[in-house]
Amino acid sequence: MQAASFETPTARTLTFDVPDWPGHLPGQHVDVRLTAEDGYTAQRSYSIASASGLSITVQRLDDGEVSPFLTDIYDIGQPVELRGPIGGWFVWRPTDPAPVQLIAGGSGIVPLMAMIRSRAEHGVRTPFRLLYSVRTPQDVIYADELRQRARDDRGLDVEYVYTRVRGSRIGVADVNTHAWPADFAPAVYVCGPTGFVETVADIMVALGHDARGIKTERFG
Repeated sequence: MQAASFETPTARTLTFDVPDWPGHLPGQHVDVRLTAEDGYTAQRSYSIASASGLSITVQRLDDGEVSPFLTDIYDIGQPVELRGPIGGWFVWRPTDPAPVQLIAGGSGIVPLMAMIRSRAEHGVRTPFRLLYSVRTPQDVIYADELRQRARDDRGLDVEYVYTRVRGSRIGVADVNTHAWPADFAPAVYVCGPTGFVETVADIMVALGHDARGIKTERFG
C-alpha cells in the first residue's frame, strides 16, 4: 500500500502502487486476498474508486473477516494479494454519449465515484446525475470531493437522500424528482445493498426506463 486516508470513521481509502497496472474501466473491481501466519486465507471483492492508478475504498463491517483488517490494521508496506481488474458489464466508457444516471446506496458510491472521476479526467461533458442515498450527512463517503465536483464539474448534479434523518428509505418521489426522465434514455448505474438495488431498479422501470439500460451491482 502506498497511501491511506479515512473518508468517514468507518470507510478508508487505500491506494496501491502496482507495477505494470494495466489500467481499468470505471466500474470494475479487484479481488483482495489476505493470508494469515497460519496459512488461513480470506478474499473479498472491492470496487475500484480511482479513475487511474489503483485505489479502493473499504467500508468496515463489524462482523467481517477482511474489512476490519483493511480499515483498522493494514498499514503502508504490508503485503496483500490483488487480482484484477475484473468485470466488463458494470462499466462506463468516456466515449459513451448517453446521459448518465448514477444511484448509490451507502458504500455503493465507490464504483460510481470512479465514473465521476473518469469523466473529469477525460475532460468529457457527458451529463451526469448522482442520487446518493445514505443514512446521515456524516456517513457520506467522499463528501468534500463531491461538494467540490458538484460546484466545479460542469454537467454534474449531485443530490442526497438522508434516510435516517428523515426516517424513510429512497422512494418513487426521490427518483422521479432527481433522476433523468425516461425519455432522455440515460445509461443507469445502481450500486448498493441488494434490497436497495432491487427497489431502485423496480422504481426506474415503473417510471418508464428501459430495463436493458439499467446496470446494477449488488453487495450484502
